[in-house]
Amino acid sequence: MRVVMQCANEVPPMILALCDGDITGLGGYRNGIFALEKSADVIKNELRAHLPRRMFMPVDRRDLLEILDLQDSIADTAQDIAGMLVLRDMQIPKDLHEPLKQYTQRCVDACNQLGKIMEQMDELLETGFRGPESEKVMYMIDELNKIETDTDQKAADFMRLLFKHEEEIGAVGTILWTRLTHWIGDLANYAERVGNRHRLLLAR
Repeated sequence: MRVVMQCANEVPPMILALCDGDITGLGGYRNGIFALEKSADVIKNELRAHLPRRMFMPVDRRDLLEILDLQDSIADTAQDIAGMLVLRDMQIPKDLHEPLKQYTQRCVDACNQLGKIMEQMDELLETGFRGPESEKVMYMIDELNKIETDTDQKAADFMRLLFKHEEEIGAVGTILWTRLTHWIGDLANYAERVGNRHRLLLAR
């Protein structure tokens, strides 16, 4: 998860580089995200290979594997965003820069909130996913859900502005920006889904 968070946190400065017209910076962030995503894949495969099948654990192995796959989806999505921003000239009107930056950062805020939740895993394992520690994590998951809801509103606001500039951006550009907007939102969506998997674990 720490590597996944690093991957996600490279997306806002990449958007900043796009807005500033920094082509060199875009390429550098793209390479960094691709390298981090590859590292995340290596760790994911190691965990899959070594997670015990028969040893008793306080949670089901399948639940942990599902959480692992959803975490990996965050890194995969960051890679998709980075690839799109470098492969095509994704120009965007100046008055959309700030809403795009705010929306992107808020989506990454959701990933960072998930990172804080994952850091509690050791304590949760020690307490058998019960007691005050589980209540603390439940509260953190509620905060994650609030952040994700905020990203939905910011996405709607950005898309409304985007469509106002549809003629300027062009049909193809608008379609690609719509796709990119959804991918950025997926960073928060996957983070929320991991958080909700934790909620189910704590509710058992």
